[in-house]
Amino acid sequence: MITANRLEGVGEYYFSQKLREIDAMNRAGKDVINLGIGSPDMPPHHAVIKVLQEESAKANTHSYQSYKGSPVFRNAIKTWYKKWYNVELNADTEILPLLGSKEGIMHICMTYLNEGDFVLIPNPGYPTYKSAATIAGAKCMEYNLIEENNWLPDFKEIENNLYVNRVKLMFVNYPNMPTGQLPTAEMFSQLIKFAKKYNILIIHDNPYSFILNNNPQSILSIDGAKDCVIELNSLSKSHNMAGWRIGMLCGAQQRIDDILRFKSNMDSGMFLPVQLAAAKALELDEHWYSSVNEVYLQRKQKVFDLLDLLNCTYNKSQAGLFVWASVPAMYKDGYELSDKILQNSNVFITPGGIFGSNGNNFVRISLCSKEEKITESINRIKGII
Repeated sequence: MITANRLEGVGEYYFSQKLREIDAMNRAGKDVINLGIGSPDMPPHHAVIKVLQEESAKANTHSYQSYKGSPVFRNAIKTWYKKWYNVELNADTEILPLLGSKEGIMHICMTYLNEGDFVLIPNPGYPTYKSAATIAGAKCMEYNLIEENNWLPDFKEIENNLYVNRVKLMFVNYPNMPTGQLPTAEMFSQLIKFAKKYNILIIHDNPYSFILNNNPQSILSIDGAKDCVIELNSLSKSHNMAGWRIGMLCGAQQRIDDILRFKSNMDSGMFLPVQLAAAKALELDEHWYSSVNEVYLQRKQKVFDLLDLLNCTYNKSQAGLFVWASVPAMYKDGYELSDKILQNSNVFITPGGIFGSNGNNFVRISLCSKEEKITESINRIKGII
């Protein structure tokens, strides 16, 4: 049996492959320290776990749920967006809970893309944008993000592409992963103007806005955004709930109705206790975010020490769960440095090239390991420098 044509050009996710290699090294006694993946190692707030425990113990919370999610969760999202982003959303018509925002990327692609449609994908950017669009049959058109332009889109360059009039969707992600670049209101406004000029639907992926960032922003706060924007968000990073698989999609009612036509044929809703616990998480005050960021800030300083040891250069003002750094000229690219560190020090850091060709000369280090692990990594690397 051969696979469907839609999988041509779509490989196994990089981290899925790499984790198998690391597992094999660990079985051989290597004790690899993984500084690659952005999976928070801290637990959710104890009150969130308590809600999950209490609601799971009830006899009436185990049935199928609404395809549009619990009203309790949707109203919590509405309140959260208003409080932190100053965005007004209708809980009944402009919010769609998701089994994680990664699911939403695929739902959007399958809802709107026909074979041969063009999609703008950031380079560097989250690999799932490209794979989801490809599976949906679209043609991916990269737009460059480069350090000299502060990792922001160059709209003039994009407009010079002969196929810009055929673009249907554009994926955008700020605070950016992998570069840590923060958004500006001016850039968001330019983006909306560009989208309206070419009749493009903007998909803004926004899971990092609370991590090492004192000014969380949503593109939906910009006038006219709902006319051409869908925003994805998630509790994975901001509330340490990555394994819970819970997120949201926000936008105009028509967009929600469109995507629900596809989504309702793909799953049967989320476990109610998870939704109620997520609603509790969204009620947490500023102390929660500051306490999480205090830990990440300490780890970030340690990662800077590690990068200094490797003679890498970086911007200290990055936001998000990672540090993005340029590799020294002695290495051909980030892959070479990553492989050297893994094979000689049993420490894994992510080569930037997996996010696109503009990331070839970079590496990315996750902040999701305890300080002592980062310190141990430094000590191991000292032995090969």
